[in-house]
Amino acid sequence: MLLPVIMAGGTGSRLWPMSRELHPKQFLRLHSFHSMLQETLNCLDSVEISEPVVICNQDHRFMVAEEQLRQIDMLSHNIILEPLGRNTAPAIALAALNALAQGHDPIMLVLAADHIIKDIGAFHAAIEAAQAFAASSVAKARVSIFLQLA
Repeated sequence: MLLPVIMAGGTGSRLWPMSRELHPKQFLRLHSFHSMLQETLNCLDSVEISEPVVICNQDHRFMVAEEQLRQIDMLSHNIILEPLGRNTAPAIALAALNALAQGHDPIMLVLAADHIIKDIGAFHAAIEAAQAFAASSVAKARVSIFLQLA
């Protein structure tokens, strides 16, 4: 099964004054009725996935839960809090470790919460192709070789 991991840990420094530290751009409605985070999650409709996980920092946990996920009926136990914001790789590692701790070893679809995806059909096709490759023995062999070299 495919595990969507949505990174929503930005600090709101690039789109000031619209975004700010306690209300970064991923929580803004820039492109549609929904926020950028909500749009990212909505783009996953009709894709066979497990429950999406959202990674955010401590300051944004209530905004993610109450104002974002609850509004689109996607709130459960699917928020991971970063102990410290350390950018993309540690956030992905945190999501992977969390999945392993729950007894899962999924293929992860990592998405930024602040991107606009216009061609949903092409996006879904790319997900399907990537998932097929990631599940193949070729991809598993490459990962195994990489891990042995590291």
